[in-house]
Amino acid sequence: MTLFDQISRAGTDSDIVLFSGPTAIERGELLQGAHKLAGQLSEAGTRCVALLADNGPDWVFADLACQLAEIRLVPVPLFFSGEQIRHTLASSGADTLITDQPAAAALAGATPLVAAGSSPLTMAKRYALPASAPPEIPQGTQKITFTSGTTGEPKGVCLSAQQQLSVAVSIAETIDIASPVHLCVLPLSTLLENIAGVYVPLLSGGSVVVPPLNDVGLHGSSQLDIHKLLHCISSFAPDSLITVPEILDSLASAAERNWRPPSSLRFVAVGGGKVSAETLRRARKAGLPVYEGYGLSECGSVVTLNGPGADRVGAAGWPLPHVDVHIDDGEVVIEGNTFLGYVGQPASWGATYVRTGDIGRFDEDGFLHIDGRIKNQIITSFGRNLSPEWVEAELLHGPLLRQAVVIGDARPWCVALLLPRDSAASDHDIAAWVMTVNRRLPDYARVLDWQRLPEPMTPDNGLMTANGRPRRQELEQHYRSAIEKLYAHQPEASNQ
Repeated sequence: MTLFDQISRAGTDSDIVLFSGPTAIERGELLQGAHKLAGQLSEAGTRCVALLADNGPDWVFADLACQLAEIRLVPVPLFFSGEQIRHTLASSGADTLITDQPAAAALAGATPLVAAGSSPLTMAKRYALPASAPPEIPQGTQKITFTSGTTGEPKGVCLSAQQQLSVAVSIAETIDIASPVHLCVLPLSTLLENIAGVYVPLLSGGSVVVPPLNDVGLHGSSQLDIHKLLHCISSFAPDSLITVPEILDSLASAAERNWRPPSSLRFVAVGGGKVSAETLRRARKAGLPVYEGYGLSECGSVVTLNGPGADRVGAAGWPLPHVDVHIDDGEVVIEGNTFLGYVGQPASWGATYVRTGDIGRFDEDGFLHIDGRIKNQIITSFGRNLSPEWVEAELLHGPLLRQAVVIGDARPWCVALLLPRDSAASDHDIAAWVMTVNRRLPDYARVLDWQRLPEPMTPDNGLMTANGRPRRQELEQHYRSAIEKLYAHQPEASNQ
């Protein structure tokens, strides 16, 4: 049974399933609109749609229509640069662009298309894209999710419709909330929000709130207006939402002050990066029912997840039913729902397992713990191994610091680049906090000197990936002079 079939049977046609501002869309209207758009795309001979649009009903209509018509869909993040957009369109072989961004259409050299009959799309329009070379794409690909990865050129991950459905069904079973109201906070071009934020509530007989990203306070890939987000959550009173560590920390801080999370909230997922156990405890104490998960695009997003029935703070959760997760020489390896392959890389097609590159372990109760990235692992000049993500999580679990990067590979001790949340924070306060953290760490993992970051790490300045991970090589190169100064003298004993 397809995703569309299951959504059709999850409730009645009169159920409200989509909200966006004053607009409320019933299940029957959603299904009818998706059918209509699917027919228009098929009649036009469309093979691959690039979807570059703000969060809203149009995004959901286009997504479901492409699944229904068995047309490849390529979600394009709004924060992609012009060069990244052109690369995504050309390498995926997209022949049609659906967008509410006229400037992007002009950038792509797209030509407006006029639909035969009215279109279910309200803000977005269809455009024909210039012909490109036939793409190298594995058979069965329905969606290509592009991630910025560790370089500026996005990598296309190919997924089938069934792979996406398998993830959604597993998440729905794990969360086990009947008829949930889900508020989309992240861009729908994010695979996690697309599958867990749209498919899961629709499969569970619930509804999806899809306000424009500006209304939830998200600008670009990393700018957050917390006041807008708090207003949105309070106004819609959702059962669930998905966050990343930075957003969760902001919500926890607001709840510790004077914001009261709505009593409706039953499941706040956090993923996309390492989150400290202390941040999770703070958030829960402040009234946010937050659960950590772990996943990657190459496995259709979520792989492990904590939930009300199986939860351990500091762990990434139990593996979902549709996958098998094991550890091989310290590395997390996943089987059971692996992607079809990368665009333009035939050697990657047909793999039955994914070596994640993540350092992991299972505890005695079967919870997966992620300890960092293999390629980021620090080996000090004294031969001690440690994960910088571990130390960074310790540094970030309090309210003082916003960003932290730990450096120490082939060095005698570790140093850090730190950014306080408040620029008025004194060096004395930062030094005191670093010493507090050091007391909890073994000697080889302690931060013996540090330097303030002069500006935040962001995707725009090339120092952070789109999903919030530091670009470590770029950081070390960019701040090479400052780092060398930190190692130019023996640290004082008081810092140890």
